[in-house]
Amino acid sequence: MRVQLSTREVERLSRKIAHEKKNQEYYISHAWLSDAENGTFTPGIFKLYSLSVIYKRGYDEILGYFGIQVGDIGQEQMWLTLPRTHLIGGQPGSPTLPMEIPANIREKIDLAKTNLVSRMFSEWGGMPVSVFGARDQDRSVYGYVGTEDFTLFPLIRPGSFVQIDANQTKVDRGGWHNEFDRPIYFVELRDSYACSWCEPREGRLLLIPYPQSRNQVREVRFPEDAGIVGRVTAVSMRIAG
Repeated sequence: MRVQLSTREVERLSRKIAHEKKNQEYYISHAWLSDAENGTFTPGIFKLYSLSVIYKRGYDEILGYFGIQVGDIGQEQMWLTLPRTHLIGGQPGSPTLPMEIPANIREKIDLAKTNLVSRMFSEWGGMPVSVFGARDQDRSVYGYVGTEDFTLFPLIRPGSFVQIDANQTKVDRGGWHNEFDRPIYFVELRDSYACSWCEPREGRLLLIPYPQSRNQVREVRFPEDAGIVGRVTAVSMRIAG
């Protein structure tokens, strides 16, 4: 690491930490550190803390040296299913870090229109989407349903974020049992996007709205004027103000 400490210096500094903490678990001996560097030992939480302090690196970065990626925890918590209903994340009142969007970019985002998240936040470099907990991030695209887009309301409400499997671009013609099983697709049109049920016809694509939305069926030339971005596989939305 960049601080260029010898194992003896690390030993000396860790002894100070252990003395301050009144816990010998923080102490890292010269021999132990050498063995850890060679892969013989994996540090426990106390020694990892000492390494973080001594080397002036973040605790999660130190964990990364030993193959533990803290950033994966949220995703893995989501796909590791449990049988009982439970809260995910902090309890009410616990501190959370808000996602800050720079003001100059926030002013340019049109929340009224349905769009791909990558394009909405292209100047910012994207946005966190770990709430979906996707295991296959490489094939996932993320979309935003505009605040004026009631196509699938109330199934998917305006202002929702959706996860899209970009590998599923062929529109299913049937086989679902009810409206909740019917595939939803994110569609790129000439000048906009749509999130809806789809029905292919000869040279045409019907964009089917939810009946209660009172929107009209839209018909576009396909594939000339429409492309299937992918199938919607997850949704994150508010159901109350």
